[in-house]
Parts: sequence; structure tokens; C-alpha cells
Amino acid sequence: MEKRLGFVGIIIHNRKKAAPEVNNILTEFGDLVVGRMGIPHVKRELSVIVLIVNATTDGLGALTGKLGKIAGVSVKSALSKAE
Repeated sequence: MEKRLGFVGIIIHNRKKAAPEVNNILTEFGDLVVGRMGIPHVKRELSVIVLIVNATTDGLGALTGKLGKIAGVSVKSALSKAE
């Protein structure tokens, strides 16, 4: 399968509970991540993470599927069109 460039948007609604599990999964899938930006919103107790990824559809699905199973985490993603 062909790898394509894309992004993953992650919102962590309960930073104290979910952030460690999110970081463990991101470490597990670190070979897919080209870049990462994380912004905490302290007053609302949430964080936003944006990943730039180079992945196959299966790889991206595995990553977002694991993240989506975590309580209090919202995930959206997209890959570029095939060339």
C-alpha cells in the first residue's frame, strides 16, 4: 500500500486522565509522524494536538482507531489524494 501525506487532529477533553494514554499511542506509531504540534488550553482543561503523518490508509486507521477508543478523546484525520 502507498503511503500518503495527511494530518490527524486530536482533542483531549480531560488532560489529566487521557493525555498519558494518548502519548503512549503516539509513541507506538511514531514512525508515521512527520511533525507534531500540541497546544494546551489550561482554563478548559483540554489540549489540541495536530499531527502531520506519512501513512497508508491502514496505518492511519490503526492509529486513529486506538486514539478514538480512549474516553474523552476526539479524533479526525485525512490523507492526501493518491498520485
